[in-house]
Amino acid sequence: MKGFWSKLEKIAKPTYDFVDKLVLLLCKLLLVTEVIMACIVVGGRFIVNKSPGWGEDIILTCMIYMTMLSATLALRKNSHIRMTAFDKYLPKKVIFALDILADIAVFVFAIIILKEGFIYSTGIGAKGFYTSLPWLSKFWLYLPVPLSGIAIIFFEIEAIHNHIKAFLSKEEEGGEVE
Repeated sequence: MKGFWSKLEKIAKPTYDFVDKLVLLLCKLLLVTEVIMACIVVGGRFIVNKSPGWGEDIILTCMIYMTMLSATLALRKNSHIRMTAFDKYLPKKVIFALDILADIAVFVFAIIILKEGFIYSTGIGAKGFYTSLPWLSKFWLYLPVPLSGIAIIFFEIEAIHNHIKAFLSKEEEGGEVE
């Protein structure tokens, strides 16, 4: 069984790391775009006395993308907000089971996010247009929701895989699950 997990690890880990770096790069580019656009809007408003009307829509869209995608990165690194107040009082097996249950719940929630986000982006989003950019569909405003659903599903598969691997390695050693 160890051979299977090590082969899977050699394929999966670089893929997860690549997607993580790709999402992080995208978040960085979105932040830079957001800051530049904010400078243009504010500078135009107070210095030149003429601000581009579409600037605030672009800033809002970048912020939504960055928020939704950066949440997936926090999920992968396990740095999201979570309840750990009782962890020191519970047995390790119970904490392990609760971690798996939480990952399954987040996985199901991500499937719902993906499905509903796709429905909204292709439905309502595709029918509406930005006020200041009448040629641009609001599909792009709703798209980050299903994108984050895909990323969450992807990273939750990794988390569940890591739990299974930890459980099986402890079973083979005859030790307690940590």
